[in-house]
Amino acid sequence: MKALLYIILLVFPAIIFAQKKPVKTFDLLIGTHAKDGSKGIYAYRFYAESGNLAYLSQIDDVENASYLCVSPDSKFIYAVNNSEKNSMVSAFKFDKVNGKIEFINKQPVGDAPAHIIIDKEQKNIFVSNYGSGSLMVLPVNKDGSLGVTAQTIQNAGSSINEERQASPHVYSTILSPDEKHLFYADPGTDKINIYRYRSSKTPSLTPEEPSFVSVTPGNGPSHMDFSADGKYLYVVQGMTAEITVYKVDGSKLNSIQTLPMADANFKGKLEGGDIHVSPNGQYLYASNHGNGDEICIYMINPADGKLTFLERDGTMGQSPRSFVIDNDAKHVIIANQNSNSINVMAIDQKTGRLYPTRNRITDINAPVCVKLVAVE
Repeated sequence: MKALLYIILLVFPAIIFAQKKPVKTFDLLIGTHAKDGSKGIYAYRFYAESGNLAYLSQIDDVENASYLCVSPDSKFIYAVNNSEKNSMVSAFKFDKVNGKIEFINKQPVGDAPAHIIIDKEQKNIFVSNYGSGSLMVLPVNKDGSLGVTAQTIQNAGSSINEERQASPHVYSTILSPDEKHLFYADPGTDKINIYRYRSSKTPSLTPEEPSFVSVTPGNGPSHMDFSADGKYLYVVQGMTAEITVYKVDGSKLNSIQTLPMADANFKGKLEGGDIHVSPNGQYLYASNHGNGDEICIYMINPADGKLTFLERDGTMGQSPRSFVIDNDAKHVIIANQNSNSINVMAIDQKTGRLYPTRNRITDINAPVCVKLVAVE
């Protein structure tokens, strides 16, 4: 008995240490618009301790792979192929050890798809079609391939901006942390739509009551992220570059704060972009990819979810369409579409603020999406 206890005492700390050991190596996946020489999806090795990047592989002839998602088991990549006609969504095998990407199959979706996510069970993917204003659900087969569309939700309506809001434009989706609900943003109708999700049901999505919340007309909600505890939803208003904080009560969203991303004296084009809560839950980062070319940083109050502005940091590039934060919140990696660059910025561990590094990629044209995959 004593010998057994001695072994447990030796092994238990090792298990705890292994659980807390930070991930130091990642694969960085980059989706691009297929123009000006961009060829598809690129894979780089990212070393979190140094911030260094090293090329691994790429898969060519993937038209406009403008948004990516990775399966929870890291074995598959899914990409929307953004086109006004003959738009598709593609599935790929992925080997995170060597970064190799292999095409599996593709399925047709709506016009100009802008966003894609997958559930934790790897049963379904959800595609946001900006051009046709629809949300599609496609089943995921055991081999990672995609089945034909199982459900289509077609939005209707418009809002006050005649040029940009004459019709619906589904832009992004997010599942609640418990995956009981799916929220999707429609900047064309100024709504965040709310559906109940049951992965084993057909159809898997059914509207909640109420089935949406409206934002201020002309705001155009785009990307979203949950707080670490799932009690608050942070929404970038794409057309006004504002952030709205919602308190989440099951399927209900209650707005509790809205604040601008740009300085009061800013005179350029406003265009709210990507948004992410830091892995430690302490900070919120959001990009202004209009003429601001900056990442806005906020401190999150854990008591009420509200934000306090900290600072705006330039991204060392133009039009920061997408960014990702590593698991230990040491770096932010930014895809700057118009300057054809990927930039790595370091995070001050005490303040959450960003500062530039020399680590960057400058030979990929029109990068618009970045994702990180941990490598064991």
